[in-house]
Amino acid sequence: MLEVIGTVKSKDTQKAIRYLKERRISFQFVDIAKNELGEKVWRSIFSSSQDAELLIDKASKAFRDGGYEWMDYDPKELLVSHPELLVLPVIRQREKAFAGWDEQRMEAML
Repeated sequence: MLEVIGTVKSKDTQKAIRYLKERRISFQFVDIAKNELGEKVWRSIFSSSQDAELLIDKASKAFRDGGYEWMDYDPKELLVSHPELLVLPVIRQREKAFAGWDEQRMEAML
C-alpha cells in the first residue's frame, strides 16, 4: 500500500493527498506530528536517497529555529530524532520512497 508521510499543515503533503484522492488511489496517511516512524520506514527512506542530507528541509522554520545550520550533525540521526526536519511529503511504497512533491515521480511509482 502507498503511504504519504507528512503533516496536515504541509502544503505539499496536501497536494499529494489531493492528487491521490482525485485519481481514487488508496493510500495511508501518516502524520509525523502524531506518529513516530518505525525503523523499517526510516530504512526505506534512507535507502531510497543517495544522500540523507538531501532529505533535510533546510528552508524550514524548525531547521532555522533549531540552529542546525551552524551545527555538525549526522543527517540520519538528526532526522530520526527530529522528523519535523524531513522534506515533505515522503511518498513510500514497500522499500521505495521519495521525498518532496514531484508529480512525475509519483506517476512513476504508481
